[in-house]
Amino acid sequence: MAKIFKKLALLIAIVTVISGVLAACSSKESNSSTESSSSKAEGLAMEDYAVGKTFKAKEPVTFSTMYQDAAWYAHKEDWLLWSEITKRTNVSFEKTIVPMSDYNQKRSLLISSGDAPLIIPKTYPGQETPFVASGAILPISDYVEHMPNFLDKVKKWDLQAEIDNLRQSDGKYYLLPGLHEEVWPDYTLAVRTDIFEKNNIAIPKTWDEFEAALKKLKEIYPDVTPFSDRWSTTGNGGALGALLNYAAPSFGTVGGFGTQNYITFDQDKKKFVLAGATKEYKEMLTYFNGLIEQGLMDKESLSQTDETAKQKFVSGKSFVISTNSQELVVMRDTMKKELGEGNFSVAKIAVPGGPAGHLMAGSRLENGIMINAQAKDDPNFIALLQFVDWLWYSDEGQELAKWGVEGTTYTKENGKRVLAKDINFLGLNPAGTKDLRVDFGMGTGTFAYGGTTELLHSTMSEEEVNFQDEMHKTKKAAPVNPPYPMEALDQEQATLLATPLVDVIRQNTAEFILGSRPLSEWDAYVSELNAKGMDKYLDLVNKAYKDYQKTMKK
Repeated sequence: MAKIFKKLALLIAIVTVISGVLAACSSKESNSSTESSSSKAEGLAMEDYAVGKTFKAKEPVTFSTMYQDAAWYAHKEDWLLWSEITKRTNVSFEKTIVPMSDYNQKRSLLISSGDAPLIIPKTYPGQETPFVASGAILPISDYVEHMPNFLDKVKKWDLQAEIDNLRQSDGKYYLLPGLHEEVWPDYTLAVRTDIFEKNNIAIPKTWDEFEAALKKLKEIYPDVTPFSDRWSTTGNGGALGALLNYAAPSFGTVGGFGTQNYITFDQDKKKFVLAGATKEYKEMLTYFNGLIEQGLMDKESLSQTDETAKQKFVSGKSFVISTNSQELVVMRDTMKKELGEGNFSVAKIAVPGGPAGHLMAGSRLENGIMINAQAKDDPNFIALLQFVDWLWYSDEGQELAKWGVEGTTYTKENGKRVLAKDINFLGLNPAGTKDLRVDFGMGTGTFAYGGTTELLHSTMSEEEVNFQDEMHKTKKAAPVNPPYPMEALDQEQATLLATPLVDVIRQNTAEFILGSRPLSEWDAYVSELNAKGMDKYLDLVNKAYKDYQKTMKK
């Protein structure tokens, strides 16, 4: 019996040892499997990626992206931009190249069909909303923990309130916007400063002073309509799109370019209103209608092409026109040919102040990037997020996209970037025979946006920097609307209501300013907005605003 027990004990011991060995092997295999899975999840991402570090994938990788192609600096496969990105980051692009004129439509088709690239740049805030309900684009707010440069700039520049405006009804945002350190005003009035100086007319600082200046010009030059404007037949903003955009804040309202639904927040009533139906909007239209009625502003401003408006200005048939920094350079070049260098002077002036004070339009968020929802299933998803963070949000990536390669396209002299002798960019180096955008791919609208004020100013002329400084010294940015994200069904209904309302506002804006509809019919116009569902629309917006406030308090 004892022998039997001894044999049994020996057998148990052997089984125990074998079991232990098998368990150890199993454990090793399990650990190996876990490590392999973890490694696969991380893919080619950097383990120590952080602010101040250049992203570089562990191995060469290709990410698909859309590229908006502008005819004036058409895409080239041999641009230095592409090779330098690959050299620094190990990333190459599989590009879907789309002409600027077709970009928005093509983007929608690709997303809807499920064929969109993983990276979808050049998307303005609000343009992502139609794709949220379908789940076609990524709720990027769930993943920004992997984007240290983005988070650093949001915190450092106190941008969270503006980022919150991008949130949808689920509390998430689906767009990575371009981030600016400060508001960047650009559009304003250009005036023939030589004409003003010759006739001892001061540069106006308010809209009332502007009207007085135009009256003096009309008295001196009775055959000239002093103000003939542009940007009425192009863009998404209706008649006088640029003028109303930069003038509206000083009247306490919104309008023109970038005004998608005319919703604005009444700070006193703590609720949203339809700007196109407010007394402030009426006051703005009354002002510009008055300019036309007095013969101070050209009636054709509401219908003429940009080229017609510019030709009137450069030939001396008008003395004031809307402009931006790039267009000012273009007009000057034309004027040198037509009037002769030294025979004129023209400059941007600070946007005049109005009844609401010295306020300027603008957001510190610019067009940005959507990420295809399919990206999260890519084994190199984290690497993709790190790469996007580096190229669009790191100081190094932004400098590369804007200026190129130090020692090749530019040098630094006492900390200031200077273009290479043979390279021009936006008139900074007119003697240059090559163009930074056309020949190298830098400074294009698809990659180069956002950044520090210093970087923004680095590509500006001294004149433009002075304009920026004056605007920031004398103006305040208009208040940012609080968020009002909607549920999918409410959003769909709101969109259906907003479309006819916007059409009515834009049509009547032009008619009231032109005088083809008298302002005495304002109340009838507001009734027309009510008949189109204005109250229902505002109920949806204010309900969404209140619901969001409750959600944030929880």
